[in-house]
Amino acid sequence: MGGLLDGKNVVITGGDGALGQAVVESFRQAGATCHLPILGPVTTPAAPGVLLTGTMNLTDDRAVTAYYAGLPPLWASIHLAGGYLAKPFADTSHDDLTRQLELNLTTAFLCCREAVRAMRRSGGGRIVNVGARVVEAPIGGAVAYSASKAAVAALTRALAVEVRGEDILVNAILPSIIDTPANRAAMPKADANKWPKPEELAAAILWLSSPANRLTSGALVPVYGGA
Repeated sequence: MGGLLDGKNVVITGGDGALGQAVVESFRQAGATCHLPILGPVTTPAAPGVLLTGTMNLTDDRAVTAYYAGLPPLWASIHLAGGYLAKPFADTSHDDLTRQLELNLTTAFLCCREAVRAMRRSGGGRIVNVGARVVEAPIGGAVAYSASKAAVAALTRALAVEVRGEDILVNAILPSIIDTPANRAAMPKADANKWPKPEELAAAILWLSSPANRLTSGALVPVYGGA
């Protein structure tokens, strides 16, 4: 994949997480300049080809607008930021639901909107959101999370239709439980060998974000293999 994104600027939210780190490395190897808005402060130097912006609240409308407005011509925007809540439905509060919608839907919505504005100025681009397998295979015990990810899926498909014909392609991946150290620690009895690896998901995101993808838009791509 080397050189696939040479000279292209890409925003990656959630780039400091387990999946995010794999995506950033994949995009760096493909030649992209990766712009990472992160929630916490910048405490260490970034790797070559990575530009960090700290203390970024991706649920803040004005902050997200200002961030994208200050970027160089944008090719792709990858939205990995989000959060998970497991709680029985009867115990789920309004605040729980609101928080899940903020973390998963609002962050994707604001970044998609500003990415579209930026891509219209530069003549096209690619957007990839992260949904979840629960969009197609519902589970109990995480209804607020499931509803927020279903909303991300609806956002993705509706936006793809709206920007059709502008060379802006909008897709989402639908992973199952991702094979990360945190998930292995939380579920020690699960068969983690069946979970998709961050590097495998990064490869799918890279292709959807690349100029090689000329046709696929509005897709909810299942990336859970045998899980």
